[in-house]
Amino acid sequence: MMALGSSQQQVTQLLCEWRSGDQSALNKLIPLVQPELQRLAHHYMSRERPGHTLQTTALLDDAYLQLADKTHPQWQNRAHFFAVAAQLMRRIMVDHARQRHALKRSGGAIRVTLDECAAVTQTRAAELLALDEALERLAAFDQRKARVVEMRYFGGLTMEEIADVLKIHVNTVMRDWAAARAWLFAALSGEDMDAP
Repeated sequence: MMALGSSQQQVTQLLCEWRSGDQSALNKLIPLVQPELQRLAHHYMSRERPGHTLQTTALLDDAYLQLADKTHPQWQNRAHFFAVAAQLMRRIMVDHARQRHALKRSGGAIRVTLDECAAVTQTRAAELLALDEALERLAAFDQRKARVVEMRYFGGLTMEEIADVLKIHVNTVMRDWAAARAWLFAALSGEDMDAP
């Protein structure tokens, strides 16, 4: 069995080979990153209600397609790859929520029963869209704090992995995380917010 450090080094090596144009590196990379990508997708979907119309497998498949579609990606390392994957999954979830929200407002485009499950879906979609909007506003003031939230909340990356991706000290990540969470809480509560 391969040691964790060796596996991480192998992932970074394959990412470098892929960046250099070796498409066969992607085929070798997928089995190594699949468990972590599944964990990320599960992390996203665990916040959704059971029976959500976007399933973990579909989220993972969409992310794979978008990742594989990148030609000469500029991967720095394993942590950077997973940060990009987390960002893609967030975008997929937000796009899915926007589509569902638009369909519900379009006047009969889909039939929805008025049960508790449908109400939760609409509420959850609205919450996800509100969070996405708040993150966009935060990014306008402080891009780094928004990326920290995205990687931590949506991607489940550790503080150390985020520090590695952003090339900052882990203490800075922790301060950014705390400040961004406070700012987002206030923004989502309807308070007018200035820069965090």
